[in-house]
Amino acid sequence: MFTVAVFAFDGVFASALTGVVDLLNLTGVTWNRIHGQPLNQQFKVHVVSRDGNPVRCTNGIRMAVDCSLEQMDQADLVVVPTIGGKIETVLAQEQDALAWLRFLHQGGADLASNCTGAFLLAEAGLLDDKTATTHWGFSQEFRHRYPQVNLNERELITRDGNIFCAGGGTAWRDLTILLVERFCGADLARELARAFVIDVRNDLQSIYAGLPAHTYHQDDQVQAIQGWIHEHYKENTSLGQLAERVHLSPRQLQRRFTTTLGEPPLQYLQRVRIEAARKMLERGTNNLAKLSEQVGYQDVSSFSRLFKRHTGLSPSHYRQRFARTGALND
Repeated sequence: MFTVAVFAFDGVFASALTGVVDLLNLTGVTWNRIHGQPLNQQFKVHVVSRDGNPVRCTNGIRMAVDCSLEQMDQADLVVVPTIGGKIETVLAQEQDALAWLRFLHQGGADLASNCTGAFLLAEAGLLDDKTATTHWGFSQEFRHRYPQVNLNERELITRDGNIFCAGGGTAWRDLTILLVERFCGADLARELARAFVIDVRNDLQSIYAGLPAHTYHQDDQVQAIQGWIHEHYKENTSLGQLAERVHLSPRQLQRRFTTTLGEPPLQYLQRVRIEAARKMLERGTNNLAKLSEQVGYQDVSSFSRLFKRHTGLSPSHYRQRFARTGALND
């Protein structure tokens, strides 16, 4: 039987914690009960807090735990659930857990985080020079705090060695099924998914992502270009024309923009256009020629390829999946 430590802390997102505990504890159990087979439990799961005391989840529920960090000195797998509270507060209050995470990883434990739980792994230095993901809405903050991590927020799940990260929301379900497959094999993972009616998908997290609502920088010239792009994304422009607006050379603007936002200006422009297209598709727009023109592209096929590269879905499939009920067609 595999030993699992699920880290609990004040401000944890309750369902991301209890959901993982349920799935792991019931691997080899629920499916067998349904089919009248002997139970074959695979995991012994311990919920662990810094001092062994109950924790207060984001939704206000007070949750008991099994033991403290110092009582859990060995595990096959450590799971860090979503930080549902203020990230800076949780990182500050859980500094003792960072050494514990490093210790168990050095002892051979696999590590897995869901959503913003990746901030704790990164804070412990465990993601340095590794590929990771986190909730797309916190990607800029993550990249700002941990530039040494190879963040790929497009991905729903990343693996680098024996460290696994899942993206936002309920990605913990896909992560847990993947971990069950790693420890117990594909058959048990498939049975678990079927028993809990989980549709395991290979979608990119970028299907759900939008542009960040805010940025973590104070570069006035970059902000000026961002503002212009958001107002004029339909217009044709070039790097040189953008640079002229803030009295920089194209090379200077390219460097400043990439340093500040992690991508060059014209790539940012593409993302703004794609986000505008997503909103139109969600409203029910089905005239792709008109849509592509409205977001600044004259060639429909080029727009469709670009849209799929950014979101993982073609425009028509995106519309079928995300158009609001009752949306009117063009």
